[in-house]
Formats: sequence, structure tokens, C-alpha cells
Amino acid sequence: MDALVRPLRVALVGNPNSGKTALFNALTGAHQKVANYAGVTVERKEGRVQARSGRSIALLDLPGTYSLRARSPDEEVTRDAVLGRLQGEVAPDVIVAVADATNLRLVLRLILELKAVGRPMVLALNMFDIAERQGLRIDLERLSASLGVPVITTTATRKRGIPELVSAIEAAAAPAWSESSEGQWTAPDAAAIRAAHGRAERIMRDCVRPPERPDTLTGRIDGVLLHPVGGLVILLALLFVMFQAVFAWATPAMDGIEAVFGIVGAGVASVVPDTGPVWPLVQSLIVDGLIAGVGGVLVFLPQIVILFAFIILLEDLGYMARAAFLMDRIMGGAGLHGRAFIPLLSSFACAIPGVMAARVIDAKRDRLTTIMVAPLMTCSARIPVYTLIIAAFIPQQTVWGFANLQGLVMFGLYAAGIVSALAVSFVIRKVLWRGAVEPFMMELPAYKRPDARNVLFNLWTRARIFMERAARIILPLMILVWAASTFPYPPEGASGPAIDYSFAGMAGQALEPLFAPIGFNWQMVVALIPGMAAREVAVAALGTVYAIADAESAGSLLATTLAAQWSLATGLAFLAWYVFAPQCVATLGVVKRELNSWKWMWVMVVYMFALAYLAAFVTYRVAVALGGG
Repeated sequence: MDALVRPLRVALVGNPNSGKTALFNALTGAHQKVANYAGVTVERKEGRVQARSGRSIALLDLPGTYSLRARSPDEEVTRDAVLGRLQGEVAPDVIVAVADATNLRLVLRLILELKAVGRPMVLALNMFDIAERQGLRIDLERLSASLGVPVITTTATRKRGIPELVSAIEAAAAPAWSESSEGQWTAPDAAAIRAAHGRAERIMRDCVRPPERPDTLTGRIDGVLLHPVGGLVILLALLFVMFQAVFAWATPAMDGIEAVFGIVGAGVASVVPDTGPVWPLVQSLIVDGLIAGVGGVLVFLPQIVILFAFIILLEDLGYMARAAFLMDRIMGGAGLHGRAFIPLLSSFACAIPGVMAARVIDAKRDRLTTIMVAPLMTCSARIPVYTLIIAAFIPQQTVWGFANLQGLVMFGLYAAGIVSALAVSFVIRKVLWRGAVEPFMMELPAYKRPDARNVLFNLWTRARIFMERAARIILPLMILVWAASTFPYPPEGASGPAIDYSFAGMAGQALEPLFAPIGFNWQMVVALIPGMAAREVAVAALGTVYAIADAESAGSLLATTLAAQWSLATGLAFLAWYVFAPQCVATLGVVKRELNSWKWMWVMVVYMFALAYLAAFVTYRVAVALGGG
């Protein structure tokens, strides 16, 4: 296609926490898609923006990096994308270097490295409104002349400077550049790095003047939030409030979703006849299999949205980097690198991005340790399981005059995941390899007011992913669970429930002796099998199994059914199992790809199943001894 009419290829490059993704969202809005690069699991975000001239711009959001020397897998992808070395990827026509205007010192050296590549470039000076509020004085003309690139000031969260940036991109792409310059770039040696650092320092001195009366508000806030004791207390209090909110605030929305699915199920049951050789089977598939199964998972969407709302708000506010700083000493004592905090925090959403986020850790052993413990963090897929069992066995009551007891139990389950991750990492460092953990260095971003539109957009993205997962994974699995729980039909004269004679019943009863010591019945075993594809499917599977075994116990009565058919000891053992068990094949696949090793994937499977069985066994036996059996 002619270079004048084909979409313009633009790559966004910058340090982590520079506002690069916020700028990408401001430019592309909803016109973006997420995939992986060919051959690797590094996330690939591409979007489209239309210039005023009508030309289409394909925008690529590259992983954050501090240098093109690339010391981690994420940085390698960014380097290769900039240099046009990625398989199946077209080299960018223009590079947009994204810089945090409040902290130019680190990014200037990266900009000089990008300049050496020889491609047309534009510098987007993001968060410029915060720099102005702080009193920073940046000589934009001098900065542009020193770097030899156009400089555009932007505030991504308010979409300021976006039209000017798009125009500058078009203008930068107009001059022809030599394709041969791509092959001239070589990784800088120590002398070149020192020279670039010196030049960056000179540019910083010449172009940026600190405020005459610096704003000390950030310092005063950090004096409280980063206090070795008080800061940790505040962090724990925030987590406590978050888990209380997951239960207290989500209840009305959950009741509404449950009511909607109940109405839909009753409506379908009234329309589809229950007589004849085929229609009862069709009704059972739709009502007991699909509607009850998928509805049993989607009912937990409000809780997941509330959890993500807290995480996104704290991230936008600039608090997450402070939380990483606070946790560094604790994590270092457990043998984890300080940078492991971000991957482990990501694992609260899903272990897959948590495992992938470990690429930011340079040292191979530290990265491996982080990946091995990331699945122990309580991901959002566990929330449906935890909520169901807590609702069945933990009373809805207030303790200490202000705390929700169910929220306290949820907080305890999250804490158990965190403590177990720290304990396992400590054992790994002491048993498999010894040595000091590398020091943790992190730039603390400036505090900024979260942008409501950005928060809502990210929340919608998370909710959409969860609902797509329900449609793509849970729906087909529920059809399989329903079929396995329905066929074959019981023989003539059978006295037990029909599910006892089905494939699911036979498989569950065959495996039940293995799980009997930890208090699991065969219905629980049946739920664990499809739960290997996705943890939350266990809830839908339990709903399907018990709905078929006792049709009156379907839908909203699942928790009541479990409370009637399980003992307290069994319910607690099920919770303990889910704290540790690697019930997610997709996570195991990503671990294998990230580490390029079957060995470490199987090590993870074995140690997590062993921990799950041991924790469930101890929990069940202790609960029985205390009268909970």
C-alpha cells in the first residue's frame, strides 16, 4: 500500500508510571484491542486514531522501559519493536516518547537512546498540569532544540494536548528517513552510557528550573504514608476497608442480578414445556445448566468491580508505588525483590497478568521466585468460591461494633494467600538458592487526582473481560458439566438420585476416597474437575450438580443447600483448599511459556496441590475436633 494512504504506524515508548497507557487511552478511546506478540506472552495493545487530515494512525502501546539495553523480557519486546526486529510486526514510522513532566531526569537518557535509532520522534510531555502546579519551570523551546525533536505538552487524563500531539505525529512522519539507519543502532557500552548520562544531566540543568518555593504537600503526605509503622497500619486499614466494601456495598447489586436470572429462568421454564421425550431435557439444559450456571458466576460481578475500583483508584492516585516501598522490607525478608510487589498485586486480579508482570524483575532467580508464588495471591476468580462458602457458613453479623464478620473472613483468606506467598518464597530462597536480594529502587510518582472517565473506562474493561470469560469459558463448560451430570440415565428400578448414575457421579465417586480424608464429598470432587479450566466454574458446577440432584435447590438457594448438606468443617476445608490449589490450566500454561520450562510448571503443580491438601486436611481435622464436623 502506498506510504501516503496506509495507516501511520506509531509506537508509544516511555518509563513505567509515565502516564503512557493513559495517553494511549486518551488517543484511541474504545478503538483498541489487546493480544500477545507472536511467540511471546508479552501483552500487545494497539489502537486507532483519526488525524484531522483523515489519515488513520495505528498506535502501539509498548511496555515501559528505562533503556533500550533491555534487561527484562518486557524491555526486550520494546527494544525489538522500536528497531523493527519483531517477527510479523511492521517497524514504526514515528516514535512518541512519553515523559512524566514532573520527573524528567530518568527519561532523558532513554530519549537520547531513542534518538540514536534514527526514526522520526515526538516528545509528549505528559502530566504537564501537575508540573505547573508544583511550580516546575520547563523551557519547552530549549528542550526541543537540545533534543532535536518537537515537544508537545499533554494532560492525558483530561485529553489536553491530544489534537496537537496527533498533528505533530503527522508532521514528523512527513520527511523521508533512511531505512538503513535502523541497522546502525548498537547497544551502548559503559562509556556511551556515561556520556549519555552526562548529556542528560546538562539538558536537565539547562531546560528545567525547580520551583523557587517548592510545594511540600507531597513531602508532608509521604511523611505519614511512608512511615515505617504508621504507613503499614494505613495500608492494612485500606485493605481492610476494601474487603469490607466487597461484601457490604455489593449486596444490593448482587440481589438484583440474582433476581434477574431467577426471572429469566422462570420465564424459560414457563415457555419450554416439561412433557414429552425431549422437552424436559431441553428445559433442564437451559434452566439448570446454562442460566443457573452462568448466573451463579455473574452474580459476583459487583464484588469484582468494587475490588478493581479500589485498585484502580489507588493506582491512579499514585499510592501503589508507596505501597511497594512499604512492603519492600517485609518482602526482602522473605526473599522477594521489592519489584515483586507489582506482579503480586496484579495477581489479585488474575495470576496470568501477575506472572507476566514479573518480567520487570531483572535477576532471573528473583523473577522465578516471584512467578512461583504469584498464583498463591487471591485472584478475582476465587471470589465467587469464597463468597459462596462464606455466605453458606459464616453468619451475616457485625462484630466489634463496626466490622462485617463475612468481610473479616474474606480479609483473612486474602491475608492467608499473602502470608503463604511470603513463606514459600522464603523457603525457595533458603533451599534452592542463597544470596542477598538485589536492592530495590523505584521512582515515586507524584500524587494526582484520579480521572473519573479513566477509572470508569478501566472498570468497564475489567467487567467486560469477566463477562467475556463467562461466555467463552464458563458457558461451554456448563454444557459439558450438565451433560456429564445428566447422562447416562439411571437404570430401571434405580432408587438413588439420577446424578448418581451419570458420568459425573461415577467420576466423583471414583475419586471420593482420595478426598475423603479432607472432608470432600463426590459432588465437590465433580466441581473441582471443570474448575481446573477456571476457578470460578466450580461455583457454577456445584449449582448444576445440586440443581440436578434436587431441582428445588437451584439458583439463589445454593448457599442454603450447601449449608444443609456440608458440615462446617467441610466448608472451611474447601476454603483452605482454594487458598492454595492451582485450579487454573491457563495460569500453568503461561508459567510454562514465561519460564520456557515444563519442569518449573510441574514443580508449581506439585507443591501447590500438596499445600492445598495439607491445609484442607489440617483445617478439616481441627474443625471436627472443635465440634464443627
